[in-house]
Order: sequence, then structure tokens, then C-alpha cells
Amino acid sequence: MTSLQLTSRARLLTSERASTQISKSIYVLVNNGYTPDHSVKRLGGAQQCRPFSSSRSMLIKEFFPTKETQKVRQTEAAWSHPIYTEKQMNEVAVAHRDVQNWSDRTALAAIRTMRWGFDLITGYRHDEAVALAKKDPKEAKQKYAMNEHKYMIRNIFLESVAGVPGMVAGMLRHLHSMRRMKRDNGWIETLLEESYNERMHLLTFLKMAEPGWFMRLAVLGAQGFFFNAFFVAYLISPRTCHRFVGYLEEEAVVTYTRELADIDAGKLPKWEQMNAPEIAVKYWNMPEGHRKMRDLLLYIRADESKHREVNHTLGNLDQDNDPNPYVSKYKNPDQPHPSKGIEHQRPTGWERNDVI
Repeated sequence: MTSLQLTSRARLLTSERASTQISKSIYVLVNNGYTPDHSVKRLGGAQQCRPFSSSRSMLIKEFFPTKETQKVRQTEAAWSHPIYTEKQMNEVAVAHRDVQNWSDRTALAAIRTMRWGFDLITGYRHDEAVALAKKDPKEAKQKYAMNEHKYMIRNIFLESVAGVPGMVAGMLRHLHSMRRMKRDNGWIETLLEESYNERMHLLTFLKMAEPGWFMRLAVLGAQGFFFNAFFVAYLISPRTCHRFVGYLEEEAVVTYTRELADIDAGKLPKWEQMNAPEIAVKYWNMPEGHRKMRDLLLYIRADESKHREVNHTLGNLDQDNDPNPYVSKYKNPDQPHPSKGIEHQRPTGWERNDVI
């Protein structure tokens, strides 16, 4: 074989390899992280793609392993989580606050637009599935059925965005307080704690699945856009922003309620006996015998319902002068009032006349 033939053959092999890699990259992009070879697992002769790096027993992978040092034994959570009872968590319900003014309408329109994009990215088609199920249940299940993997993608994406508003609002109110040289009346702490809580949701889910590069890229883009958009919006109208977050948390409660319903209906068999990660057990103080995936979703849904109530309540207040009712002491402590727990739930928020 001549040197010219060898050179031509080498170029052909290189071209074929490059084409294969490009094909794989396009496949991964289109299929939200699925890879055509290494991520395929055979179960009963069928092939199942694994876009996330799963652990072996729902195999929880140390996505962010604890770093040991010579001196530090353990780092506790910055904010201790309030204790929820099972009864309180089961009382959480889907709810919606009706629009009452232009600010509410703007917030609701924004959340519907965001929800559309969010559903598109995570492949969630609940409304279409319900409509198709009335005509052809089998096709609806084949085309739109949610599974553990799809829900995990949705949860990770949701929590990566949900931690932004509290941090942005807390930061802006912190700077505003220093500029005015006046107290903030307790709003900053609650907003930062909310952001911290949402981040704990994300860290918990990351103990159960490792997102691929496509999900990381989507989160990066969404977070970058949302942070700056919320920053500008909060400077213009804090009230509208709190109403927006209230509506966002309404959607989060809907999502987790549907996940719980699917577990109970036997549609998510991998989650039925899955144990909650240790980080969740410690953060929520989950009692023995109540540390399964279903229990974890109950805690997270309860948190989202609390954020729903808090932001709808803050949206009802005078943004510059009213104290934060969630850290205030009341003249009549025996009367139901806002608190960090969920013992007195107001899904659509407390009205100003009830708390100020």
C-alpha cells in the first residue's frame, strides 16, 4: 500500500470518527442527555437509556462528597428547619390566589410564560396528556407518561431556579437598608432563609441523580436570565415580584402533589421503596419509619406551600414600612398568626388587616 493510500485511509478513518462524535452529540442534545451506547442498560432484553448517572440501588452517588479536614467534624445547617407533623403535611393542598389588580395580572402572565418554557425544556405535557387520555388512554400513556427520570429532571431544574428570588430580594433589601440607614423590619432574614431552603431541595435531589452537560447548560442559561430579570423587576415593583413568586410556588405545589399521586397510584415503582438521602434526614429531622422518597416529597411540598403563603403575604404589605409578620411577636400569641411553621396555613397569604 502506497503512502498516498495510507494517508487517504487515515483521513477517511478520522472523518468517520468525527462524524460519529458529532452524531452522538446531536443525539445527546435532542434527547436531553441520553447517549446512544454507554448510557444504555438492558432490562429483560429491552434497552433503557440513562441520561443521569444513577447509583446502584437507586444507587445514590456522592455528587458532592463531604470533604474531611483535620479539625472540622461536621458543618451544621445555617438555618434549622421547623418541625412538620405528618398531619400538617397531609393538609397541604393545591390553591390559587385570584388576581385583584394590574400587579397580580402582570405576575400571573409572567409565571404562565415561564411555566410554558419550563414545561418545554423538561418534557412535561400534563394538559395534553389529560386531553389525549379522554380519547385514547393507551396512546396518552405512551406519549406523555411521566416516570422517575422525567420528574427528577423537572425537580432539579425547578429548584435550581426557585432559589434565585429570595437571594435577589434579600440582597436588594439589604443594600436598600444600608443606603437609607434604616432597619429592614425583618424581611431580609426570611428571604435569605427561603433561598437557602430551596438550595437544600436542590442538593437533596443531586444526591439521587447527577445532571448531564445539557441540563447544566440549561440551568446556567435559565439562572443567568432569571437572576437579571428578577433583579430589574424587583427594583421596579417588589410587590409584583412577591406575587410572582407566590404564583411560582403554587405551580411547585401542583407538581409535587402530582408526583405524590403517581407514587400512590403505582406509576413510579422505583421511588416507592427508595430511601431519602442522609442530607435530607438531617435537615428535615425525618423520624424513623418516615424516611422514604414519598416522605421526602411531603416535606418539600410543605416547604413550597410555605413559600407560597409567605410571598403572597409579603405581596399584600406596604413594601417600605410594614414589619415582616413571620418574625414578629404578637400582642395576642394565642390567636392564629404567621409563623415559620405550617400549623396555621393560609395558602393564598395573610391579608394586611389580619397581621398588621
